[in-house]
Amino acid sequence: MAETVRVLSYNVRSLRDDRAALARVVRGCEPDVVCVQESPRFFGWRRAARAMAAEFGLSVVIGGADASGNLLLAAERVRVAAKETLYLRHRRGLHLRGMALAALTVGRSRFTVASTHLSLDGAQRQDQAEEVLGRLQDFAEREQAPARVLCGDFNSHPDSVEWGALTARMADAWQVAPAGEEYTSTARDPYQRLDAVFVSDDVEVVRAGVPTDLVAQADMAVASDHRPVLAVLTV
Repeated sequence: MAETVRVLSYNVRSLRDDRAALARVVRGCEPDVVCVQESPRFFGWRRAARAMAAEFGLSVVIGGADASGNLLLAAERVRVAAKETLYLRHRRGLHLRGMALAALTVGRSRFTVASTHLSLDGAQRQDQAEEVLGRLQDFAEREQAPARVLCGDFNSHPDSVEWGALTARMADAWQVAPAGEEYTSTARDPYQRLDAVFVSDDVEVVRAGVPTDLVAQADMAVASDHRPVLAVLTV
């Protein structure tokens, strides 16, 4: 039996902005799963992640500093079957990037969700796009959760090589069922789409985009330097 799942992808800039506004944005989207990028990564990061999750009315699944700031949060109705963090292959002199993954169950539907944040360096970003797809596929097969949802800040645009690599194997949810607005950066003056949700063929997209119909732009403008992407999916 298919279930409807609300997945939110959000770069929260290490909680350096208005946390009350951030909580209003997340709660307004009523997510089942939140894929966070740039979660707290330094001293006391576990406590900070738990506190942030509580402000959202959610619980920590996995991630944080041991996934280079990628973090998965989930609502009470979501059951966690398996979870993993990893670092992506690293080039000296560039920022270490990572990935947080989990096999989740909502009702009778089982699926894999992952959060990642790709490099600012173009060559490394292209390599990471392929690596992320492979890691996601391997985890989903191993945990018998083949329906896949990949969320992240991809630091690139839809016409880039790495975006093309992603869409060759997964669907860009915004392109399938756009709702709200497209641009995610910057939060105060949106002019580009760096953040996205990608899904495998066995996931139906009900709607996807910056949820401007659900939360106030005034809150998004001060909650982070990115705007979130909400994807409502049937798994």
